[in-house]
Amino acid sequence: MSGTTIQQFSARLLSELKGSYPDYEIKQFGKLLLQHVLDIDNTQLLLMNNEFLKPEQLKKLESFIDLLKTHTPIQYIIGNTEFYGLRLEVNSSVLIPRPETEELVDWILKEEGAPKSLLDIGTGSGCIALSLKAHLPTCDVTAWDISPEALQTAGQNAKNHCLPVTFEQIDVLNYSPVNAAFDCIVSNPPYVREQEKTMMASNVLDHEPARALFVSDSDPLIFYRTIAQLALTILNPGGSLYFEINEYLADEMKDLLSNLGYSNIECRQDINGKERMMRARL
Repeated sequence: MSGTTIQQFSARLLSELKGSYPDYEIKQFGKLLLQHVLDIDNTQLLLMNNEFLKPEQLKKLESFIDLLKTHTPIQYIIGNTEFYGLRLEVNSSVLIPRPETEELVDWILKEEGAPKSLLDIGTGSGCIALSLKAHLPTCDVTAWDISPEALQTAGQNAKNHCLPVTFEQIDVLNYSPVNAAFDCIVSNPPYVREQEKTMMASNVLDHEPARALFVSDSDPLIFYRTIAQLALTILNPGGSLYFEINEYLADEMKDLLSNLGYSNIECRQDINGKERMMRARL
């Protein structure tokens, strides 16, 4: 296989993964893998179609094909993803940031002006905290997560982009508030009910961290209720609380926030028309 061109590898990838993924997705995989292994951009790749791959490059690409056959997410394979203009490192300790979460970040940036302090609860890769800090340089941003591995990844992402964010290992379900006050709190907590697992793809179920995804069917709003109650103590008067939510539980979320005394509760749909984001004010 030492005489394999880039074009031939792309054709082989399509052949080997056909039936496991849509053709357009396999072609995108090919582009991302080749750019990663050859350390080139898309424009350079287009000009190199007939160039031969080195044996070590081909060996690495073949190992990636094997991973794709097990439905390992492409972002974990290449070790990074794009989120709101930032390239972020990702691995199996953190969820892969979704486009819907970019919409949440966008809403906060358009709505909040210039908050002096902001807290991101369940930061994972740091995608929300870091993208907000990048656009709100004067804001004091703090980010919590229960996972030390996730915090290590988020910290590396902050270092890569020279974005000063305070990361803290906090289990929000067992947290006693200290002397802290924030103008804005945002969270994309676990919200997928166990009963919804059957609707999920194997690349998510088998590879992304379950603790960051799932809640019990018996108490699916546990994180929202805990965070909303905590925010009553640590959110400044007039402050805002933002959530990414389960599309099936929007009405229950509104009731929860209303019963706790929040006002100006607004639910927004994502680009796919799903009830996905909610804001409330104190």
